[in-house]
Amino acid sequence: MQLNGKVAVVTGSGRGLGLGYARALAAAGAAVVVNDLDPAAVQAAVDDIRRSGGTATGVPAAVGGTAEAEQLVAAAVREYGRLDVLVTNAGILRDRVLWKMTDEDFDDVIQVHLRGTFTCARAAAIRMREQGDGGRLILVGSPAGQRGNFGQTNYAAAKAGIAAMARTWALELARSRITVNAVVPVAATAMTRTIPAFAPVIEHAERTGQPLPAWVRRDAGLGTVDDVTGLVTFLASDAAAGITGQAIGIGGDRLALWSHPAEKTVAFADGGWSAEAIAQQWPTGVGAEPETYGIPAPPVPAP
Repeated sequence: MQLNGKVAVVTGSGRGLGLGYARALAAAGAAVVVNDLDPAAVQAAVDDIRRSGGTATGVPAAVGGTAEAEQLVAAAVREYGRLDVLVTNAGILRDRVLWKMTDEDFDDVIQVHLRGTFTCARAAAIRMREQGDGGRLILVGSPAGQRGNFGQTNYAAAKAGIAAMARTWALELARSRITVNAVVPVAATAMTRTIPAFAPVIEHAERTGQPLPAWVRRDAGLGTVDDVTGLVTFLASDAAAGITGQAIGIGGDRLALWSHPAEKTVAFADGGWSAEAIAQQWPTGVGAEPETYGIPAPPVPAP
């Protein structure tokens, strides 16, 4: 999968999944703009990509504001003449249950994840439309945004919003041949260690010094950072020109297409529904098979 001649910006790419995406895109031939809040992490990532024969430059910046988003796009154009791919990966966690979550906890996560995705995508879309030859917006979601997760009101809301923005922007940017997709990665990282569903499995593997077992890689779709980077490289490529408006999951040995929200069961009543009629109909009708919620936790083998 070759990306020669393409230019990509990857937010939050100083470490973790973002660094994995930046490395993979550079290895495929793209020139990459690395971004992170930590200048040392940015420089280390740029040096690593260059040592491996790739092309990269760095922009230390806190993703969220319009000025920072425009700075990232300007860096791509200044250094490499254009912008073809944006990967919105930057994120933070401020996990707390609802009754303990502060305004700052909520606002900080929304600022980076949701607003940061919006401002960066807007700046990139403006540039790509000016260039006139299409582009790729690859928005990083999460299983928490698809199913909810205990203690992650802010994060789950932001990631659900990102999936909704992908569907909306796919409509708005179709005529400009700019595809927009959300990826839903699952990998053993510092962030997934905070998710109760995955933490025990990751801790067990680290404690025993063993790789994640095959059943975890397949059934839970949990693997390494390198397991998820191929999807971003594919979506950035010409081979994915016809794919847009999708939420695509990847992790371990698992590749999945997430469904969009849709009506599961429908009932009709002439003249409308009273509260009493809903109560009578619900147990055996529309509500007979309620949806599950939350990220299911894979079982951890006994030590």
